[in-house]
Amino acid sequence: MEKLNLKPQLVFDFFMQICEIPHGSKNEAQISEFLQNFGKGLGYETIADAVGNVLIKKPATPGFENRKTIILQSHMDMVCDKRPDVEHDFTKDPIRPYVDVEWLKAQGTTLGADNGIGVAAAMAVLADKELKHGPVNCLFTIDEETGLTGAEALAPELLQGDILVNLDSEDEGEIFIGCAGGVCNYADFKHMWTKISGDLFFMKVDINSLTGGHSGDDINKNRANANKLLARFLLRIAAKYEFYLCDINGGSLHNAIPRDASAVFAVQAADKEAVRVDFNLFAAEVQDEFSVTEPAARFTLQSTDPVPRAIEPEAAKRLLSALHAVFNGVFAMSQDVPGLVETSSNLASVKRTSESVIMVTTSQRSSIESARDNVSSVVRTAFELAGADVTTKGLYPGWKPNMKSEILKVACDTYKELFGAEAKIKAIHAGLECGLFLEKAPHLDMISFGPTMRGVHSPDERLDIASTERWWQHLKAILEQAPLK
Repeated sequence: MEKLNLKPQLVFDFFMQICEIPHGSKNEAQISEFLQNFGKGLGYETIADAVGNVLIKKPATPGFENRKTIILQSHMDMVCDKRPDVEHDFTKDPIRPYVDVEWLKAQGTTLGADNGIGVAAAMAVLADKELKHGPVNCLFTIDEETGLTGAEALAPELLQGDILVNLDSEDEGEIFIGCAGGVCNYADFKHMWTKISGDLFFMKVDINSLTGGHSGDDINKNRANANKLLARFLLRIAAKYEFYLCDINGGSLHNAIPRDASAVFAVQAADKEAVRVDFNLFAAEVQDEFSVTEPAARFTLQSTDPVPRAIEPEAAKRLLSALHAVFNGVFAMSQDVPGLVETSSNLASVKRTSESVIMVTTSQRSSIESARDNVSSVVRTAFELAGADVTTKGLYPGWKPNMKSEILKVACDTYKELFGAEAKIKAIHAGLECGLFLEKAPHLDMISFGPTMRGVHSPDERLDIASTERWWQHLKAILEQAPLK
C-alpha cells in the first residue's frame, strides 16, 4: 500500500499497516497476533489472554521511574460497513485510505480510524525510543464495537497501572471523563406464510444513502432512521390498499443509525399507479422534513418479480406497527451537563434470521443506570405488545465523571501549555470500555481523548489529519508529565 506522507509520520505508518490486516469485530485473530509479534519484536513483555486481548509493557524512560504507571488503551476491532455499490470483503480485503484535502478517508468503506488510530498511536509510543515517560502498559482489546466482550472478559490482573488513558474519543481538544452505559433488545417476530395469487403487482421500495452515523454520538442530530421511514410508508399503503408484505430488510449494526432499508410488497394491479403517487408524496414529505440532515437521501419504488407467498397479513401488520410505534431517538437530556444526551434508543436493524422469524435489533443508552433500564423496558414493552419474543442482553455499565482526577489536571494543563487554549471537559453519550474497566479496577484514574473524526460507523468515516498531529503532541506531553507515585 502506498505510504502516506502525513504527520505524525510514525502514527500514520502504523495506521497504514493496520489497514492491511482484516480486523472487523469478531474477526480480530490476525490483528491480535500482529500486535503480539510487534511487542515481542521490540523486546517488551507481551501478554495475550484467552480471548485475544493484548498487553504490551514498556519500562519507564531512565529518570522517570517515579511516575505512576499509565495504561494506554484502545480497541483493535473496527465497524465494517460499505456503500451498496462497493465490492469489498472485510474478511480479507485491505482498507484503502486516501487523503481528501484535510481529511483521511477510505475508498467506499469505513476507515477504521475508530479505533485504529488509537492502536497506531499506542504502537508509536512503544516504538519511539525518544519519548520520555514513566511505565507504560499498552492494552489492546477485542470486540468493542459489538458488545465490549474483550473488556468484559479481561482479567483484572491485566489492568496493571494507576491511570488509564482511553484513546477512543473523536473530538480533539476535548477530554472525556464519563460515558453512557447501554443494552440491546432483540425482538423476534414469528410469522406464518400465506399464498398469494390473482392480479397482483409486485413492487420494491428502497430508502438509502441516508447520513446514518453513530447511534450514541449522532443520535441528537435529527438524522433520519431508514427503518422508521420504511415502516411509516408501508403502514400508509397498508391502510389504503389490499397489501401483502413479502420481504423486509434494513440497517446493519446495533450501534449505527440505519442508512438503508428496503421491502418487497404486492398490491392489486389496479392500485399500482395510486401507490406510486402516494410514494412520491411520501418521498417529498420526508425530503422536506430532513432537508438539512439528509441532502443525499434516495427514495426509489420499482416493479419487481412476482413471488408466490407473503407474510401472513396480521403478522405483517403487527411487525410494521411495532416498527412505527417503538421509540427511537433522544429520550432525555442530561439535567447536569448542558447539551449532553442522557438517554436514547436506536432502531438499528430489521433482518430475517430464519424461514419464519424476523428479528428487530435495538440499542438503548444512558449515563444513568435506572434510566437505561427504563428506556430498555419501554422498547421491550412495545415489541411484546406486538407479540414479539424479546431478549435483552449486552448490558454494560457507564462511567461516572471524577472532576478531581489527577490525570485530568495533567491533560488540561498540558493542553493549555501546548496550544494556549483551554481543553473542553466533557462526558460522551457513546459507550466506552472505561465503565467495565472501572468495575474491575475501581482505583483507576481515567480520561479519554482522541483526534477529530466524523461519520464513524459509516462509509463517510473520516479522520482530521491536523488534529491527529495535535493529539499526538498532547499525548506525548501527558506521558512526560504523568503524576508522581
